[in-house]
Amino acid sequence: MKELNINGYKEQIIERSDYPIEKCKEILNDKITAILGYGPQGRGQSLNMRDQGFNVIVGLRKGSSWDKAIKDGWIKGRNLFEINEATKKGDIIQFLLSDAGQIQAWPEVKENLSEGNTLYFSHGFGVVFHSDTNIIPPNNINVVLVAPKGSGLTVRNHFLEGRGINSSYAVFQDFNGSAKDIAIATAFAIGSGHLFETTFEKEVHSDLTGERCVLMGLIQGAFLAQYEVLREKGHSPSEAYNETIEEALESLYPLVSEKGMDWMYSNCSTTAQRGALDWAPKFKKVLKPVINDCYEKVVSGEEARISISSNSRDDYRSQLDKELEEINNQEMWLAGKQLRPLRPENSNN
Repeated sequence: MKELNINGYKEQIIERSDYPIEKCKEILNDKITAILGYGPQGRGQSLNMRDQGFNVIVGLRKGSSWDKAIKDGWIKGRNLFEINEATKKGDIIQFLLSDAGQIQAWPEVKENLSEGNTLYFSHGFGVVFHSDTNIIPPNNINVVLVAPKGSGLTVRNHFLEGRGINSSYAVFQDFNGSAKDIAIATAFAIGSGHLFETTFEKEVHSDLTGERCVLMGLIQGAFLAQYEVLREKGHSPSEAYNETIEEALESLYPLVSEKGMDWMYSNCSTTAQRGALDWAPKFKKVLKPVINDCYEKVVSGEEARISISSNSRDDYRSQLDKELEEINNQEMWLAGKQLRPLRPENSNN
């Protein structure tokens, strides 16, 4: 266990060596883990647990996810069941449907929970915004969270590569004194690399803010703004794309990931260093109020209500597809489709 001390703020990081897989199996003690949902997180976490020898079953509705699970080797009646039956069979219920799916399935899941079960989430949305979702766990179960800091695809791919993914964990309700150990053991069973502690509230507030800002929304907006400025000033699509996206993703961001922003700065030209140092404070001044506004709207529940309302519409999927297609057809990403295959690792020349 590693203790961090960052500007006087102390926190403990739990590492794999603190909870080796055999210890995790002792803690879970042949408990049946029922994973409800087979989206990116459900698929990644269930396959990782199965590959490590844990007693795991999957609960799904018949449909495309069911067919996908069959292709992945889950067997109907052995380790693949419909949601109500899987919930009844499970000791640890991993509720990994989408936020909208959780709202819809909660009455059925709640009805099939048993005293002493552990209800597991990978996102605090449903519980934190319970006044909008109506997801209120009963008092006679454990309620825990393990939130991988990446997509379910990353959870799976990192595991297959022998790597882990950082995850947060939290205990919302400890009915029988075992909630924390169950959460941590399950976190390493799904392929986590190291863990840091949080709360359901902090996880969902940081997660929703991150998705809307630097992880997705802000970066799409920043990419598009710079690309459009360059194109409007007469630069070619290839030049605008390379200076905006290709160099960022293929050259500079990996340096930040490896050793930090200062190291990336130190490995760029002096002209780039000077410009970045001068302009970063200007962007912070503009962006911090916007991000703060986003955070406040997340905490107030406004963003959750917008998501729930839009996700509940009958035409949500078709409208979403239209919005995503608009991004797909932006010249910036059309250029990317033609330029990415020209990367050296993809070229046959």
